[in-house]
Amino acid sequence: MADVIEQLTVAGFKARWGTEIYDYALNNKPADFQDLMVSISEHRATAVEGEVNPLSTRMRTRNKYLEELGEALSAASQKQAEFKSDDAGDKAMSGWFSVSVTNTIKKVCPQFINNWTDSHTQCDATKSGIEGIISKLKSVIDSENNASQKDMTRLQSLVDRRDESFTTATTLMTNVSETRDNAIRNM
Repeated sequence: MADVIEQLTVAGFKARWGTEIYDYALNNKPADFQDLMVSISEHRATAVEGEVNPLSTRMRTRNKYLEELGEALSAASQKQAEFKSDDAGDKAMSGWFSVSVTNTIKKVCPQFINNWTDSHTQCDATKSGIEGIISKLKSVIDSENNASQKDMTRLQSLVDRRDESFTTATTLMTNVSETRDNAIRNM
């Protein structure tokens, strides 16, 4: 916005009783007040859009990651269900996970990867190990959801700012137009 304001210069008084329509310059060209306000509004909207795009990209990336975490949580919960309720937690059960689920679990829960085989899909897990994976996945999902809610709030704020700039410009242009109409009618 500062560079737009720097581009706006007052050309000076051209009439004895006040300013004329083209007393302002925008990019070294004569401009009236409406043109200036439209330019400022466009610049503000562009600046807001510049903040919205990276935020939207970050939100899409986070949503994809949350989807991966959800799949991993679902797979771990299925493995947990295979244990009997009276298992003490020290009994190992061999299980298979998809490669994508395995990679997600390795990324989130590196402390549980020591018993994974070279194929990266089979593990010998104990009940307590699977419960640890589930607990860690839920914790990461909660933290990612909290960050997602903050981003949604920020996005809403940016959209509100953009709408406000357009509303302000529209109101101002309407007021200037009405003032001109009244001046013409009075003449």
